[in-house]
Amino acid sequence: MARVTVEDCVLKVPNRFELVLLAAQRARNISRGEQL
Repeated sequence: MARVTVEDCVLKVPNRFELVLLAAQRARNISRGEQL
């Protein structure tokens, strides 16, 4: 699996705080059994 850095992600989501919220939501979805 490729290593993804914050710098890479900021190109797609310019606000780091929004990026944290999106990552948290994705983690919750995965923990509920959503496909990777």
